[in-house]
Order: sequence, then C-alpha cells, then structure tokens
Amino acid sequence: MRFLYFLLILLFTGFSGYSQSEQLAKNYFDRGEFNKARNIYEKLFAQEPHNSAYFYGLIATYQQLEKYSEAEKLLKERVNNTANAPHYLVELGHNYELQRKTEQAEQFYQEALKAIESRPNFAFSIARTFEKFSKLDKAVTAYELGMKMNPDAEYHIQLARLYGEQGEIEKMFSNYIEVLGNNPNLLPGVSRIYAQFITDNPSNEANVVFRKLLLKKLQEDQNILYNEMLSWLFVQQKEFQKAFQQEKAIYRRSDQGLGSILRLTVQAREEGQADTAVEVLDFIIAEAPQDNLRIQAHQLKLNILQETFPPGKYAQIEQAYNDLFKTYGKGANTLSLHIDYANFMAFKQGRIAEAQNELKAFLDGPLKKFEEAALKMALADILVLDEKFNQALIYYSQVQNLVENDVIAQMARFKVAKTSYYKGDFEWANLQLDVLKSATSQLIANDAMELSLLISENSLEDSTQTALKKYSRADLLAFQEKNGNAIALLDSVLTQHKGEKIEDDALLKQAKLFEETGEYAKAESNYLSIIEHYKNGILGDNAHYYLAELYAGRLNQPEKAQEFYEKIIFNYADSIYFVDARKKFRRLRGDELE
Repeated sequence: MRFLYFLLILLFTGFSGYSQSEQLAKNYFDRGEFNKARNIYEKLFAQEPHNSAYFYGLIATYQQLEKYSEAEKLLKERVNNTANAPHYLVELGHNYELQRKTEQAEQFYQEALKAIESRPNFAFSIARTFEKFSKLDKAVTAYELGMKMNPDAEYHIQLARLYGEQGEIEKMFSNYIEVLGNNPNLLPGVSRIYAQFITDNPSNEANVVFRKLLLKKLQEDQNILYNEMLSWLFVQQKEFQKAFQQEKAIYRRSDQGLGSILRLTVQAREEGQADTAVEVLDFIIAEAPQDNLRIQAHQLKLNILQETFPPGKYAQIEQAYNDLFKTYGKGANTLSLHIDYANFMAFKQGRIAEAQNELKAFLDGPLKKFEEAALKMALADILVLDEKFNQALIYYSQVQNLVENDVIAQMARFKVAKTSYYKGDFEWANLQLDVLKSATSQLIANDAMELSLLISENSLEDSTQTALKKYSRADLLAFQEKNGNAIALLDSVLTQHKGEKIEDDALLKQAKLFEETGEYAKAESNYLSIIEHYKNGILGDNAHYYLAELYAGRLNQPEKAQEFYEKIIFNYADSIYFVDARKKFRRLRGDELE
C-alpha cells in the first residue's frame, strides 16, 4: 500500500513537472525568448515525442528562430510515419512559405487537398490547418471537396463562417440556411450571426440578399423555418406588417400558438406603428382559444386607441369597454381591464369620481393579495391625480404591507416619495428615496436617485424651496396630463429663477413635454441650451442622448443624431446611456454590429 502511494506521488510529481515546464516554455515563447523556449521544448519532446503540444511548440519555436531545416525534418518524419494525418502536408507547406519558397509550398498544399479525394474524412483537419495559417480560400476548397467526395459530410456551418470572414455574404447566408434546414434548433445562435450583417435598412445589401434567398427557399420547400427567418428579418427592418403576414402563415401551419404574434404587437407599438399593432390584436382576438388571452388582446388594443384617438372618438372607446364588461362580467378575470377603464375615465376624461367608484366596487370582493395591491395602487394614482395626497399615501402604504419585499412594494414606496414631493413635503420624500437607492429594481433605484438629487440640490441654496415647489407643481401638472399648464409654469421657473440650480432640470422637463405636444423645435432648443450651459452637470448626458434620439426619430436628421451619440461615447463614458448610444452610433455609421 505504501509502495502504491509512493508511486502515485512520483507520477503526480512527474506530470506536474511536465506541466510547469511546458508553461515556462510558452512564457518564454510569448516574451520572444525563443532559444530558452527551444531548450525546454526539445527536452519535453525527447521525453514525449507523441505529445502534440510539445511537437507544435517546438515547430513554432524553430520557425521563429528561422531554423526551417530542423522544422522540416520533424514535419517530414510525421508525414512519412503517419498515414492518417495528411494535415501535416499543410504544416510542411507553411514551413516552405515562411522561407518564401512559394512553389514548393503550393505543391504540398495541393497534395493535402488531393488527399481529400481519396480520404474525404480528413477534410476537416486539413481545412482547420489551412485556417490556422489564414489560408481561407484553401480551407473553403477543402471543406467543399470533402462534401463533394462524401455527400454525408456536413461542413455548411464551417463554410458559412469562412464566407462571412471573406465578405461572401450570399454564400454565407446560403450555407447557414442549409445548416438550419437540418438543425432548426440552432436558429437563435445563427440569428445572432445574421444580426452582425442585417440592419434596419431594407435596401442594405445583406438584407436584400438574405430576403431573396429565403423567398427562393420557400418556393422550393414550405418549411415554416423559412417563414420564421423572414419574420425575423422584417422585424429587424421594422416592417411589422410584413412580419405579421409571415407569423400568420406560421400560426396556420403549426401548433406554436399566438405568443410570437402577441410579441409582434408590442414591437409594432413601441415603434409607433399603431395601425399594424391594432390589426395584429384583431387577429389574436379572432383566433384566441381562451378568454384570458382574448381579454388581454382587447385591453392592449384599447390602450393603443387611447394613445392615438382624439378626444372626439373617446365615445367609441367607452362603448368598447362596456361591451367587454357585458361579455366577460365583473370579476377577477377582468380586474385589470376595469383598472384600465378607470384610468381612462380619470386621466383622459376627467371623470375622477366615477373612476374611483369603479375601483372601490372591487374592494369588498374576494381578491388575492397581488390583485388587491394592483387595485389599491391604481386607486392611489387617481387620488394623486385629484390631489387628495393623504388618502393616496394611505393606499400606497397598504400596498407596501400587502406585497412586502416584492418589486411592487418598492414601486409603492417610490410613489409615496413622489406624492410627498408633489405636496411639498420634501424632507419625508427624501427619507423614502434614501431607502430606495438600493432597490432591487434598477429602474426604481435610478428614479429614486434622480429625484433625491433634484430635491437635495435645490434645497441647499434656497431654504424656502420656492423654485423647487414650482417645479414639483409643474411635475404634478404633467402627471395630470395638463401639459400646456406644466410648460407655462416651467416658463416662469426659467424666467424667475434663471441661473439657479433648478434651471437645467426645468429645461429638461420642459423639453420632454415639448416632445409630447409635438413642439420638436422647442424641445431641440431646450436640449441645446442644457448642452451649452450645463454640459458638465449631471443632466449633460441626458440632454445629449434625448437630443440624439430626437434627431434620429422625429426630426429625421441622422447625421446630427450620430454627432450627439458620438459625444456621449467620448465625453460620458460612465453614463447609463453609453452602451445604447454606442450601439446606435455604430448603426448610423454603418458598422457591422456584434
């Protein structure tokens, strides 16, 4: 037993010594100390001549020392003594190429490729060796020859990668499509590769090529995989109507359900394509097999209509809500719908008392705690709208107790702080915000930090907090959707408190309101004013980013958008907008995105 233990120690020590010696050789090689690396590799190779790491390490070291004859001798020994490794021919060819003996190098390269004709299974190792030396054309030839000689061989994914590196976009896409035809589960990974070439511009060369290839494949084979890829392409191009046509085809011919179509609604809505979003929702309403999905679709549709309909058409929305209540009743399954209806009455029509009654009618019913939390949160929001702050605070506090430790409780605490801020109780608001700065929700934590900073900065130099009270009042008016009144009050803040800490906050808030009211030139002016006078302040990056977004979107001035995204990259590396700005800047510049 002791002998066995001693033997194991010796073996372990030997392995450990070899490993340390190899690492030392690598370190010398990496530092350019090739003679020292050679001494170690020669000893290691003499002890273990079949160890490939020692063999290739020694070959590379000889080549760095321009001892090509020594490398050649080793390589020829391998070629002559190893019948099943024709990739050594490529290594030998490379050794000649390093000596600028191109004709001899080419002879060995061709000999390696010819070996594939009789032994196609070696195509992979030969191609990989060509890749090792950046001989991409010959690697492609090796893979293609391997597939030609052996129809069962599958090198489409390797070829696609090489074609991509060579800029052969059509061949790359074609091979990836072939790969997916046999392995549809690879679609998520391949889509990430496609995304490096596809842009949101339908006329981009890669987009055009990809679309043509997919349409051709669909004519040959009605595999829904090609519909999925076309849908993905149209989504990248923000052509949601075309994506919808593909999703309908997928739905009709598979059992995938309506989930991807519902996601399409959200994407179209976010990109301002409300008509398409509504059309998709109408399809879901007609096809949904269950009431809960149908109600969800109706709810989303009515939310979109509220955003797009003028007040003169609100009667249609009112009728739609009432029709739904008649159909689906008044229970837990329609609670969310009733909350939306109450918000519609309160915020869009000013029917605050009716909205409150609509919600209070559910309070005595059987509700789960999260349902009760959602109901009370909505009721508190409407009470804030009605400026009944103390009652609202009671409901927000109840929500915190109902769903303690949940993100909803954190949101309720933030709304306690915001309500206290609206009513001018800045000290209590700040106490709540201090707790939320470490909230698990990053969004809530960021919002808490921003509001806390606003209160703190504008309380130091003005003990009466006059400017802050006006600003918080304007903020409340914006919450009440009285944008015109909020803009006017912010004008007075900017006039009467010019040069004070509040100025950049007021300019930024007013700019966002100008965007909501469609006064884009005024919004642009405000952002530029912040950049001119407060670019080193805490809102400097906000102003740059919002202005870039305005130029990229509503003002349709991509060159200016690119300019301001770039300024974020160079001047605000620690900004929360940095990553997004860099991505959008590169897209506008035409870079391939990883």
